[in-house]
Amino acid sequence: MSKRTWVMLGGGVPLIGLLALLAWASITTGGNPGGLATNSDLFEYEIDAEIARDFSLDLIGGGSLKLSDYQGQVVMVDFWASWCQPCRVEAPTLAKVYQEFQDRPVEFIGVSVWDNIGDAEVFLQQEGHTYPNGFDREGVIAIDYGVRGIPEKYFIDRDGILVKKLSGPLTETTLRATLNELLAN
Repeated sequence: MSKRTWVMLGGGVPLIGLLALLAWASITTGGNPGGLATNSDLFEYEIDAEIARDFSLDLIGGGSLKLSDYQGQVVMVDFWASWCQPCRVEAPTLAKVYQEFQDRPVEFIGVSVWDNIGDAEVFLQQEGHTYPNGFDREGVIAIDYGVRGIPEKYFIDRDGILVKKLSGPLTETTLRATLNELLAN
């Protein structure tokens, strides 16, 4: 073999190895960015009731909102991403229950984290979500709330107190029961 062939083999083999490693990492994580888990099973975290941290959110499709503008309502803040399979599983449940509670003092706020804005828009259109959804580009809101994985829900009572944290995809029964419990207080 010529010297040129050896040089090409010497550079090509490591490059092929690197590409194989990147492909393997992407396949095993499902394309999920590192550090954020997906929650496949429903779990309730013990939390200390405290005033919910206020945030501003740029909405997908335009406009913005502040959490504090929803004082007097029960609010569910949902952290999700379009690449999250459990988020896709529960999306029809969220859309359906939101429609059922529209005539009551309840609001859902979706927060897309570590996602592509175009993919998030398509996801919302496909799932028929009509409640406000925004894009947490840097994950600042998620970090501030201590999100450990997605989907993850934070429930805030009418006084602005964070009272419940549920991780994993919700069923209609669990979501309705949680909202009714908070409305009854």
